[in-house]
This record gives sequence, structure tokens and C-alpha cells, in this order.
Amino acid sequence: MARRIVVDPVTRIEGHLRIECEVDKGQISKAWSSGTMWRGIELILKDKDPREAWIFTQRICGVCTTVHAIASVRAVENALKLEVPMNAQHIRNMIIAAHGIFDHIVHFYHLSALDWVDIVSATKANPKAAADLAAKLSPWPDNSAHGLKEVQDRLKKFVASGQLGVFASGYWGHPAMKLSPEVNLLATSHYFQALDYQRKINQVVAILGSKTPHIQNLAVGGVSNPINPDSQSTLTVERLYYIKTLIDEIGDFINQVYQVDVAAIAAFYADWTGYGAGVTNYLSVPEFPQDTKGESFALAGGYIPDRDISAFTPISSFNDDFFNQGVKESVKHAYYKGDSNLHPWQGVTEPNFTGFQDDGKYSWVKAPTFQDKPAQVGPLANVLAMYAAGHEATIRHANKILSQAGALAGSKLGLELLHSTIGRHAGRTIRTGVLHEVLAEEWQSLMANIGRGDYATFNEPVFPKGEIQGVGFHEAPRGILSHWVVIDKGKIKNYQCVVPSTWNAGPRNDKDEMGPYEASLVGNPVADADNPLEVLRTVHSFDPCLACAIHLFDPKHNSLVKVRTNG
Repeated sequence: MARRIVVDPVTRIEGHLRIECEVDKGQISKAWSSGTMWRGIELILKDKDPREAWIFTQRICGVCTTVHAIASVRAVENALKLEVPMNAQHIRNMIIAAHGIFDHIVHFYHLSALDWVDIVSATKANPKAAADLAAKLSPWPDNSAHGLKEVQDRLKKFVASGQLGVFASGYWGHPAMKLSPEVNLLATSHYFQALDYQRKINQVVAILGSKTPHIQNLAVGGVSNPINPDSQSTLTVERLYYIKTLIDEIGDFINQVYQVDVAAIAAFYADWTGYGAGVTNYLSVPEFPQDTKGESFALAGGYIPDRDISAFTPISSFNDDFFNQGVKESVKHAYYKGDSNLHPWQGVTEPNFTGFQDDGKYSWVKAPTFQDKPAQVGPLANVLAMYAAGHEATIRHANKILSQAGALAGSKLGLELLHSTIGRHAGRTIRTGVLHEVLAEEWQSLMANIGRGDYATFNEPVFPKGEIQGVGFHEAPRGILSHWVVIDKGKIKNYQCVVPSTWNAGPRNDKDEMGPYEASLVGNPVADADNPLEVLRTVHSFDPCLACAIHLFDPKHNSLVKVRTNG
């Protein structure tokens, strides 16, 4: 007899997510993904100056801050057909790449590694044996027996005190945990080291963006960073060379630690390459503009139907009709009135909370479709698109990860194994290696441009009196993000955000087809229904962000909710 299990809230994510599953004979037979919160940024933006939208939208989330700012200015620039100076493109690109690296490192080590690594088991490890194993995997200098012993001693104190801090409420000793104590100790050590390296790469964002989270340097038409090699109050060569130092330092950690750890997890949990594929229509967009118009990009994006890489259709520019006309959002199973399936420019989002209904409405998240089909977005989708496009660095990093994992597993692993829970982690670390190379290239390009005497960073926008509309897309760390704006008489008339976690966390669509989270869970094993670790493994592999995924907007301008506070 099937048993119903509920995980609410799903932790180690941004926002509030509820997953309900039916487990039958040790496997998930049905699944529902429910966003249990809402936000109102689109409503707040009504009648605002479009030049200010990016300041508001990056407050959607405390983690994804740069991405909403980037997509927002691009949407307004697209509506105005406004070109962006190359220095501004390079500075934006460096922020995008650095934030992506930061986000991917934090996701693996601090948000999802604990689904695979048994922290308590590490207290029983032999530090010398762990160091010897590490030496076979990587030349990373911080894997010494002495260093690992120090980490183990700290863990033993945690465990003995009964105060596990951030490691509390873990699935320690769960039958689905497979790593040896030595591998667990090694991974725990890297967890702590990753805290330092994510901080280092985030300094790049802070230097260029003036602060992080919530960068302050963007503007519709470019960036506000003045460039003057002779002034210490601007973006100086000294600051830029410090950024180069940070770029170099993070490269070793990515190549010698992060990628090796993911390859090891993939090898030790090889059975998880057979679980979690779910929706295998993949959607991504090109990123890192290499011209002022957004018609040439460093990294490719596009659409892959039914995991068939040979059927890849590229998305070529910010004005690509294949993408711009292909996106819709359904509210049939979302807490909004009706069952419409509309393009974002015509988006209507009137709330209608019904309570959780298996066959009705059960989520505050809409259900996006591309070409009328559900699509999975994220690093894996982007990696597959770049692989299909023949991108050299992507192919090189993919072959490296698959080769390392295959050597540890004792078998040859192919690209098809990426369609899985483990594959999403592999895709993310492949993309991190690519992002690091792009970051270094963008630094070189910016320095070369300055060397040629080009200091321009901004083109002033001019708004027409009539109605215009635009879309800004961005391949964010969690996948494709798009902002859709309608501007009339210089003010925002309508604004919609279609975000990565909307694509992946969405409920069933207008055809009752499951969203990516839901489809990926069906068929997953569950060893202990009272401790559904396997549910978290697959859901966390998407890196959920529910704060971004929810939206609320009434085009009729009616009051939607009133909040009363005391004081």
C-alpha cells in the first residue's frame, strides 16, 4: 500500500518549499512540488521608473541578488534598443562569472554535500589513510594528515558536546550513506576550506559591484564604475590586479578540490546516475555578451528536446523570437484564478488560495512551458547546450569529470549519465570550470580595452512617449532567468519575472504534465520513509530558490492583500 510522506519545509534552500510524495514498495510513485509563500515585486514595480526596476528586483532574493539586477537592466535596454559600452559589458560579465562560481561552490559544499557526506562518520576516520587517499586524487596541498587530524578533532568536540551547530538534524548513519569514514573526513575538511574560497571569489563581486549582496553599480545603459587610471576614487589598475589575484587563487580550488570531490561522489554513488532525470527537455540562454548589442556571446545557449543533443536549437541574441515567443506560464495548478496559459507580456496573476488539492491547485509557483512543453533549466541544461554547440572548454571539463569519476568507479562513464541527480552536480562543477576561464578572459579583455584608452562605461537611456516592451534574459547559476517589461510613457505598465526555480519547481501545467522537481522524484528509491533523505538528494540537486519562484500581480490594480502591523 502506498504511503504519503511530506517534507515541509525543505531546508538548506532559499524560501519555503513543500514536497509531497507517495512511496510504494520502496519507490516514489507520485510527487507534488508546492511553493508555500508569495512575493509582490511585480506589483511594487507598477508605475515605477524603469531605470529603478533593477534596484527593486534584486531584493526578490538574498542569494540571487546580482542575477535579478542584470536581467532587469537588460530588459529595459532591450525595450529601448539601447547599446551597452564594452567596458560595461566586461564589468558585468566579470560580476556574473564571479557570482556564478561563488554560488556553485556554496551550493555543493554548504547546501547539498551533507546529503551525501556523513559528518559524524568522519570522527572514526584514520587521518593518515584519508591523506594518502587524497594524494592519489589531487595535488591539493591542504590535504595533509595533520590538517585532517585538526578537522577531525574539531568534529569530535562538536559531537561530544551534543551541539552540532550547522551539522545538526543531518541524516547521520542513514542506510543510504555509502562513503567511508576517510572520504567523509576529506569532504568535511573541504567543506570548511570552501567557506574561505567562496568568500574570496565573492570579493570580486564586491569590488566591482560596490557591495554584495545587492550590488550598487548597475545602470540602464551600462555601469556606474568610472575608469580613470590616474584617480584612486575610481576602478583603478591596482584594484583590477587584486581581482586577478583572487581569480588565480580560486582556480586551483575549483580544479583540484571541487571538481575532484564531485567526481568522487559520482563514483561512490554511481547508482544515482540512474535516478532523478525527470524532464529532459533542456532550456538555457547564451551568456557573456561580446558586443554592445547582445548579438554575440562567449557561451552558447538553446533548447534540447527529449535529451537529444543532435536536435539542439541555439538561441542567438536578446531579440531571438524562438525564445521570446516560446515562453508561457500556466496557472491551472497554481493558487491563482482560472487556468490560463499566457505569455509573460500578457501575464495575469490574481490570487486564489484553495488549500492543497492533489488534482487541483497546490502551489504559489506558476508552471512555465517552452514551446508548450515543460523544460528543465540549470547548469546541466547549459552544459549540454554548450557541449552541443562544440564549446571547447565545456567539452574539456566534461571529459575531465567523466574520466575522473570513471577511473574511481572502475568503468567508462559517458555523457548520457548526466541526465540524473548526480548529473546535475556534475553539470554544475563543469560549468564552474568554464566560468573561471571566462572570468579570466573577461579580465584580460577589460584590461586591453582600458589600455587602448577606452574608458566609456555608460550610454544614457531616452524613453519614447509610446508603449514599448522588452525582455532581458540571463543564464543565472540556477538556470535561465528572464524579466519581461512593458513600458508606457516612461513608466512601468507591466512586469513579470520567469525565474529558474519557477521552471523547475512549478506544479503540473495546463496539460497536467509534471514539473521537473516532480518528474525527477518519480522512481527514486526511499530506504526509510520516516527519514526521506533520497527526496532531499534529488530536490537539492536543482539548487531550489523559492523566494525567486513566487510572484503576485494584479493588472487591474486592485488591492491584493493588506498587512497590519502594531506600533
